Amino acid sequence: MVIARPFQSSFNSLQLPPLPYKRPLLAIGHGTRNDRGRQTFLDFVETYQKLDTSRPVIPCFLELTKPNIQQGINACIEQGYTDITALPILLFAARHNKFDVTNELDRARSPYPELKLNYGRHFGITPKIIDLWRDRLKQLDRPENTPHNVSRQDTVLVFVGRGSSDPDANGDVCKLARIIWEGSGYKTVETCFIGISHPRLEEGFERAYMYQAKRIIVLPYFLFTGTLMEKIHHITAQQQEQHPEIDFASLPEMGIASQLLRVIRAREIEAQLGQVSMNCEMCKFRLAAVDEHGHGHGHGHGHHHEDPYAKLDDYHQRIWKTP
Repeated sequence: MVIARPFQSSFNSLQLPPLPYKRPLLAIGHGTRNDRGRQTFLDFVETYQKLDTSRPVIPCFLELTKPNIQQGINACIEQGYTDITALPILLFAARHNKFDVTNELDRARSPYPELKLNYGRHFGITPKIIDLWRDRLKQLDRPENTPHNVSRQDTVLVFVGRGSSDPDANGDVCKLARIIWEGSGYKTVETCFIGISHPRLEEGFERAYMYQAKRIIVLPYFLFTGTLMEKIHHITAQQQEQHPEIDFASLPEMGIASQLLRVIRAREIEAQLGQVSMNCEMCKFRLAAVDEHGHGHGHGHGHHHEDPYAKLDDYHQRIWKTP
């Protein structure tokens, strides 16, 4: 199995457009119990800070690890700032940045009535991220990465999303997989998920085999490493053992990439100028609010040991409900 290593580059020559204001940036990660995943996020934030030291860039996490959002806001206030930009370092608009991060920011800023907060947009589907994956896939065409020289026409892409309890975010994963497949020359793309949503990764492989693929490329749509990334590599290695006649290649997570540093700069400028727009029409939280059911504050996203979404029937029953 070929595991493509992320292309490590130096970012010293990376030129970013200037910021309109010298406001601190609160960079909000999801949070993980995985030490390597946590450290990669902190390294990403530090790399971004070094590219422009005109204002502090302060990392914090929504859950599972410290520093939390409250500590992040306190750090800005302690340095004398009352005008802050907060950005969710998240790929899609799912429950977390529609709902959990905004609630947490409201709670954390309540002791500081003088605080002005601009909340920015998640990464979303954007040309720079599509370029990143096209570059990565191009590397897999090199002879050293395809020992049997299998053409793209005989290759199936297995595109793995995290999986969310928000249909809007799951739909975006499918849209992105489709955009990356368009014009690529690969036989097809199978979109699947590692948790919560369906079809799961194992089924993604089953579907790929139906196309008699000679080569399968696993593309994990993740920002940083962590427990789920390790699980994807582990399942792929098991599949390789069971299907020695097929070439498997596994791409790494996005990691600290110049394209992401450019996207975060665009999001920071957007937020500073108050030009943030989010697609809220398909949001189940908004739809529920319109139906006057209110939002509720339960945590319905499965940090339990049993998996409430494991059976497809249960999944369909639950997926449009708000917590």
